[in-house]
Amino acid sequence: MKEKTYEKERAFLSPYAKKSYESAGRLRPETPCSMRTDFQRDRDRIIYSKAFLRLKNKTQVFFAPDGDHYMSRLTHTLDVSQIARSLARSLSLNEDLAEAIALGHDLGHTPFGHVGERVLSALNPAGFRHSEQSLRVVDVLEKDGKGLNLTWEVRDGIVNHTKSGRPATLEGAAVSLADRIAYINHDIDDAVRAGFLDPDDLPAEAVKIFGRDTSARINTAILDICAESQGKPYVRMSDEKARALDTLRSFMFEHVYERANKLIQESAERMLRALYAYFSERPETLPVLYRNTAQTNVSLAVCDYLSSMSDRYAINVFKTLFVPREGSV
Repeated sequence: MKEKTYEKERAFLSPYAKKSYESAGRLRPETPCSMRTDFQRDRDRIIYSKAFLRLKNKTQVFFAPDGDHYMSRLTHTLDVSQIARSLARSLSLNEDLAEAIALGHDLGHTPFGHVGERVLSALNPAGFRHSEQSLRVVDVLEKDGKGLNLTWEVRDGIVNHTKSGRPATLEGAAVSLADRIAYINHDIDDAVRAGFLDPDDLPAEAVKIFGRDTSARINTAILDICAESQGKPYVRMSDEKARALDTLRSFMFEHVYERANKLIQESAERMLRALYAYFSERPETLPVLYRNTAQTNVSLAVCDYLSSMSDRYAINVFKTLFVPREGSV
């Protein structure tokens, strides 16, 4: 079955696509799967990882929203995967590689969204970036410290998925674009649903270019990328659409993200600062997985633990450590 996949890749993929049989390999050699390509195997390892399961209880933008239809970090990840796969399929790129990168790109994200990331970046002397932590999750922390041993191409796409990253494969570039398309457009939906935003407030020029509803905006973006990148050694938007997307992104940061973050900023920051201080002073109380790291780098070990937490788990640990219980002395 794997050889059939290789044959299809040789016959149908773009000369600029990364073929499965061309992978630079894994950190540690291992016996290949007889059925799945290495990229398919990476995708499956990510889906069944603990870090992936925790994404369902991590904030995307709105913390503990009053409704069932807001984005979580998991639904955002699935959204990115769908867009990245659409781009890869249309451009004859390796869909399995794009999917694996997309599913793993936010595994290291903190609880409480970007508020949590900013807090840990301020507390840790070495800083904190969720893209780098996502790579650390798959390399070191998963499987009780053994890591997932993913291919070089998937790891490169994960650590380079942010706007400032420079992924080495076109599949990684597709995921980076898919991430921005996904969070900007569905965050608009969430902001409207939460009463933070009126659709008429969106920048008129960007609306004119992309459309008024989520489906139209995403479809326009995908079609533009495909038209701009078909048969080319790159994946990118046209200049017009890229400027319009940046306009929407800037608008969302100014009118939505900062306002939404303020609602949880104080409480989330207080919790994470208290937890960071507590475990930094008592590294012996960290879970076993993080204690070895704490012997040489306490700050890194504490960041590993705190960033792994879901929103709910972080709140429960905080309550256990700092909130008196009824009947306690």
